[in-house]
Amino acid sequence: MPSDISRPLDSYGWTAELDTLFLPMAEAGLVPGRIVRVDRGICDVAIADGDTVTTVRADTGPVAHHDPLHWACTGDWAAVATGPAGTYVQALLPRRTAVVRSTSSQRSEGQVLAANVDTVVIAASLATTPDLGRIERFLALAWESGAQPLVVLTKADLASDADHVREDVEKVCPGADVLVISAATGRGMDVLASCLPGTSALIGQSGAGKSTIANALLGRAAMEVQETRRGDNKGRHTTTTRELLPLPGGGVLIDTPGLRGVGMYDSAEGLQQVFAEIEDLAEGCRFSDCGHVAEPGCAVLEAVADGVLTERRLESYRKLLRENEWIASRTDARLRAERLKHWKAIGKAGSEAMRAKGRR
Repeated sequence: MPSDISRPLDSYGWTAELDTLFLPMAEAGLVPGRIVRVDRGICDVAIADGDTVTTVRADTGPVAHHDPLHWACTGDWAAVATGPAGTYVQALLPRRTAVVRSTSSQRSEGQVLAANVDTVVIAASLATTPDLGRIERFLALAWESGAQPLVVLTKADLASDADHVREDVEKVCPGADVLVISAATGRGMDVLASCLPGTSALIGQSGAGKSTIANALLGRAAMEVQETRRGDNKGRHTTTTRELLPLPGGGVLIDTPGLRGVGMYDSAEGLQQVFAEIEDLAEGCRFSDCGHVAEPGCAVLEAVADGVLTERRLESYRKLLRENEWIASRTDARLRAERLKHWKAIGKAGSEAMRAKGRR
């Protein structure tokens, strides 16, 4: 039974539901595993080895796909084939959650940052004033993933007004907790550790202290750490790949590289959650399709005029909505073009087959 094969993977998040999903694959001679990291089509996969877990190198070629959304990703559960022909990922199990952003390519594609995540930890440094708009972006990605966001304000030892900043950040984080921590002094680290059951993904800009947090949670120097640049406190990339690491208190942590760009990708529901108060106010607008720009009877604009809602918050909402709608339209156009290309290829192959038949 797959439960016997996979039981050591419980510490990596294996569940009874995965047992059921994996049963046909187990009957085909495949073994379950969790992808720890991916690098150029080769991945490290944690699989059961007797009563323990071992990591093997596996080729992801058999699950290659033209759409990056379907590429093997850190956190994926996989069906692994092992034998004389080599070790490779034969199939990926359905993802329960996925943190997705738009890529920097011109094809309007999505990139999965981490899969099967329970908590998305958004790190923002207190060495400088946190960018509320950027935090809102990260929150939209986190809510859209299906995981629970947790905002962590790092480097509290470098700020004299950490608690005051936390109060400001809390105002833009409805439904999400905000913690103030310092890996250097240990402040808040025990609370953070207690908030990370299951699988947690650590995301944020370079220099936010993600690798330092990871090392503190792991109790060892597993991730390389570099100081931020003097003068502007901007970070340097230390983590270059997404890596899944078991935590000593249980659960696993996915550390990710610093993100310079955080593009929206089909994040409508996530934005509704991030800007829940604006969505609620919009219910009182005179027009159901109110754009909250200059329409008469706009409850949102009235809230701004009354000081209930800040202009910055409304502008951030407008900006992220426009961006999300733009990427959605580009994605729809790309998918239509790809479908047309697919059917043209089928038609061309059919025509060539008919011509060949006529020459016989």
